[in-house]
Amino acid sequence: MSKMTKRERFLETSLKLINEKGFKATTMRDIAHSLNCEVANVYNYIDSKQSLLETYLFGISNEFHAAIDTIIDSNASSEEKIRLIIRIHIDLMVKKPYELALLVNEWRNLKEPKLSTFLAERIVYENKVKSVLKEGMEAKDFKPMDIEIATYTFLSTLRWLHDKYTDLPIKINPKEIEEQISEFVFSGISKK
Repeated sequence: MSKMTKRERFLETSLKLINEKGFKATTMRDIAHSLNCEVANVYNYIDSKQSLLETYLFGISNEFHAAIDTIIDSNASSEEKIRLIIRIHIDLMVKKPYELALLVNEWRNLKEPKLSTFLAERIVYENKVKSVLKEGMEAKDFKPMDIEIATYTFLSTLRWLHDKYTDLPIKINPKEIEEQISEFVFSGISKK
Protein backbone atom coordinates (compact mmCIF):
# COMPACT_ATOMS: atom_id res chain seq x y z
CA MET A 1 0.00 0.00 0.00
CA SER A 2 1.44 3.37 -0.99
CA LYS A 3 1.99 6.12 1.53
CA MET A 4 -0.43 9.04 1.43
CA THR A 5 0.96 12.33 0.14
CA LYS A 6 0.52 15.45 2.24
CA ARG A 7 -2.06 16.73 -0.24
CA GLU A 8 -4.03 13.47 -0.11
CA ARG A 9 -3.94 13.54 3.68
CA PHE A 10 -5.10 17.15 3.66
CA LEU A 11 -8.00 16.40 1.31
CA GLU A 12 -9.10 13.30 3.21
CA THR A 13 -8.97 15.13 6.54
CA SER A 14 -10.94 18.07 5.11
CA LEU A 15 -13.63 15.81 3.71
CA LYS A 16 -14.01 13.88 6.96
CA LEU A 17 -14.28 17.09 8.97
CA ILE A 18 -16.87 18.56 6.63
CA ASN A 19 -18.83 15.30 6.84
CA GLU A 20 -18.72 15.38 10.65
CA LYS A 21 -19.33 19.10 11.27
CA GLY A 22 -20.97 20.32 8.07
CA PHE A 23 -19.48 22.68 5.52
CA LYS A 24 -20.48 25.93 7.22
CA ALA A 25 -19.31 24.82 10.66
CA THR A 26 -15.91 23.58 9.44
CA THR A 27 -13.31 26.32 9.50
CA MET A 28 -9.86 26.50 8.01
CA ARG A 29 -8.61 26.59 11.59
CA ASP A 30 -10.39 23.25 12.26
CA ILE A 31 -8.71 21.72 9.23
CA ALA A 32 -5.31 23.04 10.27
CA HIS A 33 -5.80 21.79 13.83
CA SER A 34 -6.70 18.31 12.57
CA LEU A 35 -3.55 18.26 10.49
CA ASN A 36 -1.46 19.69 13.32
CA CYS A 37 -0.29 22.62 11.20
CA GLU A 38 -0.68 26.37 10.92
CA VAL A 39 -3.74 27.82 9.14
CA ALA A 40 -1.43 29.43 6.58
CA ASN A 41 -0.24 25.96 5.55
CA VAL A 42 -3.79 24.96 4.59
CA TYR A 43 -3.65 27.52 1.77
CA ASN A 44 -0.81 25.55 0.19
CA TYR A 45 -3.48 22.99 -0.78
CA ILE A 46 -6.54 25.09 -1.57
CA ASP A 47 -7.42 28.70 -2.34
CA SER A 48 -10.49 28.65 -0.12
CA LYS A 49 -13.00 26.37 1.52
CA GLN A 50 -15.40 27.29 -1.31
CA SER A 51 -12.91 26.13 -3.97
CA LEU A 52 -12.54 22.83 -2.11
CA LEU A 53 -16.32 22.37 -2.21
CA GLU A 54 -16.50 23.28 -5.90
CA THR A 55 -13.68 20.93 -6.85
CA TYR A 56 -15.21 17.96 -5.09
CA LEU A 57 -18.83 18.58 -6.10
CA PHE A 58 -18.08 19.07 -9.76
CA GLY A 59 -15.58 16.21 -9.75
CA ILE A 60 -18.03 13.64 -8.37
CA SER A 61 -20.84 15.04 -10.52
CA ASN A 62 -18.68 14.58 -13.64
CA GLU A 63 -18.01 10.98 -12.65
CA PHE A 64 -21.74 10.29 -12.40
CA HIS A 65 -22.38 11.95 -15.77
CA ALA A 66 -19.61 10.04 -17.54
CA ALA A 67 -20.86 6.74 -16.12
CA ILE A 68 -24.53 7.29 -16.96
CA ASP A 69 -23.64 8.47 -20.49
CA THR A 70 -21.80 5.18 -21.03
CA ILE A 71 -24.80 3.26 -19.71
CA ILE A 72 -27.32 5.14 -21.85
CA ASP A 73 -25.18 4.67 -24.96
CA SER A 74 -24.93 0.92 -24.35
CA ASN A 75 -27.14 -1.74 -25.87
CA ALA A 76 -28.19 -2.94 -22.42
CA SER A 77 -31.87 -3.45 -21.63
CA SER A 78 -33.67 -0.93 -19.44
CA GLU A 79 -33.45 -3.30 -16.50
CA GLU A 80 -29.70 -3.78 -17.00
CA LYS A 81 -29.26 0.00 -17.25
CA ILE A 82 -31.06 0.53 -13.94
CA ARG A 83 -28.89 -2.16 -12.35
CA LEU A 84 -25.78 -0.42 -13.71
CA ILE A 85 -26.92 2.94 -12.33
CA ILE A 86 -27.38 1.30 -8.92
CA ARG A 87 -23.89 -0.22 -9.23
CA ILE A 88 -22.36 3.18 -10.07
CA HIS A 89 -23.90 4.77 -7.00
CA ILE A 90 -22.67 1.94 -4.78
CA ASP A 91 -19.18 1.88 -6.33
CA LEU A 92 -18.77 5.62 -5.79
CA MET A 93 -20.16 5.28 -2.27
CA VAL A 94 -17.47 2.72 -1.48
CA LYS A 95 -14.63 4.57 -3.21
CA LYS A 96 -15.59 8.15 -2.35
CA PRO A 97 -18.08 8.18 0.53
CA TYR A 98 -17.17 11.64 1.79
CA GLU A 99 -17.37 13.18 -1.67
CA LEU A 100 -20.76 11.57 -2.12
CA ALA A 101 -21.77 13.02 1.26
CA LEU A 102 -20.81 16.47 -0.04
CA LEU A 103 -22.87 15.87 -3.16
CA VAL A 104 -25.95 14.99 -1.14
CA ASN A 105 -25.60 17.31 1.85
CA GLU A 106 -23.47 20.32 1.03
CA TRP A 107 -24.26 21.47 -2.53
CA ARG A 108 -26.48 24.24 -1.11
CA ASN A 109 -23.33 25.94 0.13
CA LEU A 110 -22.06 26.64 -3.38
CA LYS A 111 -22.01 30.30 -4.33
CA GLU A 112 -23.26 31.74 -7.58
CA PRO A 113 -22.61 31.25 -10.45
CA LYS A 114 -21.39 27.74 -9.49
CA LEU A 115 -24.64 26.93 -7.69
CA SER A 116 -26.74 27.52 -10.82
CA THR A 117 -24.31 25.49 -12.92
CA PHE A 118 -24.41 22.63 -10.43
CA LEU A 119 -28.23 22.64 -10.26
CA ALA A 120 -28.45 22.60 -14.06
CA GLU A 121 -26.09 19.60 -14.18
CA ARG A 122 -28.16 17.83 -11.52
CA ILE A 123 -31.31 18.30 -13.58
CA VAL A 124 -29.52 16.89 -16.63
CA TYR A 125 -28.51 13.81 -14.60
CA GLU A 126 -32.04 13.33 -13.27
CA ASN A 127 -33.36 13.58 -16.85
CA LYS A 128 -30.93 10.87 -17.93
CA VAL A 129 -32.22 8.57 -15.20
CA LYS A 130 -35.77 9.52 -16.17
CA SER A 131 -35.06 8.55 -19.79
CA VAL A 132 -33.95 5.06 -18.73
CA LEU A 133 -37.08 4.57 -16.63
CA LYS A 134 -39.27 5.91 -19.44
CA GLU A 135 -37.57 3.59 -21.93
CA GLY A 136 -38.40 0.65 -19.64
CA MET A 137 -42.03 1.72 -19.34
CA GLU A 138 -42.38 2.14 -23.10
CA ALA A 139 -40.86 -1.33 -23.64
CA LYS A 140 -43.36 -2.62 -21.05
CA ASP A 141 -40.50 -3.94 -18.89
CA PHE A 142 -41.55 -1.58 -16.10
CA LYS A 143 -44.99 -0.79 -14.72
CA PRO A 144 -46.60 2.39 -16.02
CA MET A 145 -45.90 5.03 -13.36
CA ASP A 146 -45.71 8.76 -12.97
CA ILE A 147 -42.23 9.33 -14.37
CA GLU A 148 -41.38 12.16 -11.97
CA ILE A 149 -42.33 10.16 -8.89
CA ALA A 150 -40.53 7.07 -10.20
CA THR A 151 -37.35 9.04 -10.92
CA TYR A 152 -37.19 10.85 -7.60
CA THR A 153 -38.11 7.75 -5.60
CA PHE A 154 -35.37 5.78 -7.35
CA LEU A 155 -32.74 8.48 -6.80
CA SER A 156 -33.83 9.00 -3.18
CA THR A 157 -33.34 5.29 -2.57
CA LEU A 158 -29.69 5.67 -3.60
CA ARG A 159 -28.89 9.02 -1.95
CA TRP A 160 -28.89 7.90 1.67
CA LEU A 161 -26.42 5.05 1.19
CA HIS A 162 -23.27 7.10 1.87
CA ASP A 163 -24.59 8.08 5.28
CA LYS A 164 -24.76 4.55 6.61
CA TYR A 165 -21.60 3.52 4.83
CA THR A 166 -19.49 6.26 6.42
CA ASP A 167 -20.99 5.74 9.90
CA LEU A 168 -20.58 1.99 10.22
CA PRO A 169 -17.40 0.70 11.89
CA ILE A 170 -17.60 -2.48 9.81
CA LYS A 171 -18.17 -1.87 6.13
CA ILE A 172 -21.06 -3.66 4.47
CA ASN A 173 -20.28 -5.78 1.44
CA PRO A 174 -21.06 -3.56 -1.61
CA LYS A 175 -22.35 -6.57 -3.55
CA GLU A 176 -24.89 -7.28 -0.81
CA ILE A 177 -26.00 -3.64 -0.83
CA GLU A 178 -26.36 -3.76 -4.61
CA GLU A 179 -28.47 -6.93 -4.45
CA GLN A 180 -30.74 -5.54 -1.72
CA ILE A 181 -31.26 -2.19 -3.43
CA SER A 182 -31.87 -3.88 -6.81
CA GLU A 183 -34.40 -6.26 -5.29
CA PHE A 184 -36.18 -3.37 -3.60
CA VAL A 185 -36.24 -1.21 -6.74
CA PHE A 186 -37.35 -3.97 -9.07
CA SER A 187 -40.09 -5.16 -6.73
CA GLY A 188 -41.58 -1.72 -7.24
CA ILE A 189 -41.05 -1.08 -10.95
CA SER A 190 -40.78 -4.45 -12.66
CA LYS A 191 -43.78 -5.68 -14.58
CA LYS A 192 -42.74 -9.33 -14.14
